[in-house]
Amino acid sequence: MTIRTLIMGAAGRDFHNFNVYFRDNPGYQVVAFTATQIPNIEGRRYPEELAGKLYPGGIPIFPESELVHLIKDLKVEQVIFAYSDVSHETVMHKASQVLAAGADFRLMGLESTQIASTKPVISVCAVRTGSGKSQTTRRVSLILRDMGLKVAAIRHPMPYGDLVKQAVQRFADYSDLDKNECTIEEREEYEPHLDNGVIVYAGVDYEKILRAAEKEVDVILWDGGNNDFSFYKEDLSIVVVDPHRPGHERRYHPGETNVRHADVFVINKVDTANPESVIAVRESIRELNPGATVIEAASPLFVDDPAAIQGKRVLVIEDGPTLTHGEMTYGAGYVAARRFGAAEIVDPRPFAVGSIITTYEKYSGTGPILPAMGYGEEQTRDLEHTIANADVDLVISATPIDLNRVIKVTKPMQRVRYELQEIGRPNLEDILKAKFAK
Repeated sequence: MTIRTLIMGAAGRDFHNFNVYFRDNPGYQVVAFTATQIPNIEGRRYPEELAGKLYPGGIPIFPESELVHLIKDLKVEQVIFAYSDVSHETVMHKASQVLAAGADFRLMGLESTQIASTKPVISVCAVRTGSGKSQTTRRVSLILRDMGLKVAAIRHPMPYGDLVKQAVQRFADYSDLDKNECTIEEREEYEPHLDNGVIVYAGVDYEKILRAAEKEVDVILWDGGNNDFSFYKEDLSIVVVDPHRPGHERRYHPGETNVRHADVFVINKVDTANPESVIAVRESIRELNPGATVIEAASPLFVDDPAAIQGKRVLVIEDGPTLTHGEMTYGAGYVAARRFGAAEIVDPRPFAVGSIITTYEKYSGTGPILPAMGYGEEQTRDLEHTIANADVDLVISATPIDLNRVIKVTKPMQRVRYELQEIGRPNLEDILKAKFAK
């Protein structure tokens, strides 16, 4: 007897769990995926080319809002929860919906979903979106490169286009980003690696991705997304903790899993966080995982011309996921605007159009900041029009990319950059050399 299964996801962990556990497993029949967090994912199908011989017609993807009806209509016996950066309370509300509808509710862990590599694997994960994984991953990659090791960053999935074409993606330079029609969210993660001379892999089928990367590098660097845990069995697990959100290391899924599994903690942003919050986070992670090494770090800001911000009415643009499901009300752009004397941070909501309005409605806790949403061409154009509409003197962009590469920003703009800077010893270089110098 096969178990009729539905997988709840957001076009990332859900597809991975299917590929490694369910795809060729005759004990289960996956009858549907549901999707949330990512716009315009539902209504598509997980294609038969990726779904395998047991699914000749592929698998339909529905909005999560239809979950209860789907359980009953499709006679679902088991629901797999497979997406990240949600509170423990939210997970259990979802579980209660599923249980009341008559199905079992399941979370899948490391042993059933991680893939082993023939090369050493370092993972960089976090307790929440926006904690500072990206700059930490970049710092690790540069240390490894300086050690004479060739490294590939394999990024957590962001498959927003043609899933078959995106099964295995390799990015070596900017032309690869254009060729693959990467979204703003993808470019934010890939471009900084390319600037550092690091190859990036991503896509949908993460075993094929791993095997391709293993052929050309010495070390695999897992570049996590949201607060998900690694798709690969790691030799060193680095987890970034955010003292701007003390207590979240205990209250969000699967961030707490990362905390309990970590070998090394990086407490980031200690330069801008409340000292009491830094202490609270340090004590919390020590209680949850007393054997892990703890590093404190800052993410200092760099602006090309700080004087240009002084006295200006500014529009602040931040990384989209950090403000949306990351639940931050501000980021590096907001900090830079305050630090360098902006006269006013102008609320962009009155100028928003189309899908940007929808984003503010869905994530009503977002402050007077513009999330750099660009999950597709339509949303990218809406972002461009919102910026053009804004009555401001200057745009402050704290996304990791140059927005002018993907949209036309007609107003004066200052970019905010930030890199990881460890404080004290041991630091990441000490740990990586001790572990991988041979």
